Amino acid sequence: MRSEEDREMADTLTPSSSATAAPQDRREDAAPRRAGQGRAEPVCYAALDLGTNNCRLLIATPTNRSFRVVEAYSRIVRLGDGLSRTGRLDEAAMERALSALAVCADKIRRRRAVHVRAVATQACRAAENGAGFIAEVARRTGLALEVITPEEEARLSVAGCLNLLDYTAEAALVVDVGGGSTELSWVDLTNPAFRDTPDLTRLPIRAWLSVPIGVVTLAERFPETSPATETWFRAMVEHMKAEIVAFTGAQALRSVFEAERAQLIGTSGAITSLAGMHLRLKRYDRARIDGLWLLRTDCEAAAARLMQLDPHARAAEPCIGAERADLVLAGAAILQAVQEVWPCPRVRVADRGLREGILLSMMAEASPGSERRGRRKGRRGAAR
Repeated sequence: MRSEEDREMADTLTPSSSATAAPQDRREDAAPRRAGQGRAEPVCYAALDLGTNNCRLLIATPTNRSFRVVEAYSRIVRLGDGLSRTGRLDEAAMERALSALAVCADKIRRRRAVHVRAVATQACRAAENGAGFIAEVARRTGLALEVITPEEEARLSVAGCLNLLDYTAEAALVVDVGGGSTELSWVDLTNPAFRDTPDLTRLPIRAWLSVPIGVVTLAERFPETSPATETWFRAMVEHMKAEIVAFTGAQALRSVFEAERAQLIGTSGAITSLAGMHLRLKRYDRARIDGLWLLRTDCEAAAARLMQLDPHARAAEPCIGAERADLVLAGAAILQAVQEVWPCPRVRVADRGLREGILLSMMAEASPGSERRGRRKGRRGAAR
């Protein structure tokens, strides 16, 4: 059965890359090379994303226009459990998150990461006690979590998916399905200058939308029937569609999508799980999933297969597991809602997103000649 950490580790942002980190770098007890012991130790960057459902960390070193991952960590913490009902972060959920964050802080210290950014998203934005939780994180782990805006979250997700953009298309819609919110970013791909030399500080995002509905909040609002029914699934799809239809800020690109000259990119654990179901993988394989093109009918067929399985059977699926069994259909419903409102014949699956966007943005800022170099002093989110 697949665990969250089985989904981690890829050396670069090249889709389906076969390269992997050196075995000693994969071990949790691996130590970085000390100064004076051979080659100079490469500078490490760390990106931490605490979401409504997951706590994820990537530590990497720069390569030519990309990076090499030296350590990755992911744990489902369900920080947003019950948040949609109570408006507050639950005590047990906060403890789960703090435990995972302590692991992350230790890894950051052990790798001697010089550039660190740790961000929190929808759960901490929405919770009445979010600020208190952020303070407790700093006190107990030394991590300075930055609660980012929905706009910044959307921008970072796009930055993390740049290598998956198809520049034969005229526009792209990047959909980042989280636990507590879904970010949609409409990207203009017609500028040849950006295609040739992408500028992470000036992404051509023409419109963006943050919907306060994610897999956790949608699953809580629509408890699964037993057995799962098409009526129940359609209720989730229609609930999400209503939010998307109400947004008119991207209508200038509507004709591009209707003419099938646009691309859809989907990034989330639920979408990668659908891809694994489609491929009928015996275990999760990032090299086969990241960058995979799925027809819209492929997505619908995978969701239909899941509908035939009860939660226990879904948990036994190698690309889902017990931790996502009760959430994956909510993710499928969100993706289907997007596809019905902004139709694309295919979707490209992204096993990447916000963390990768953070890493690439920090590396761009630190690169020689960067206009923004030095604006952000110190170690953002650093573990003391």
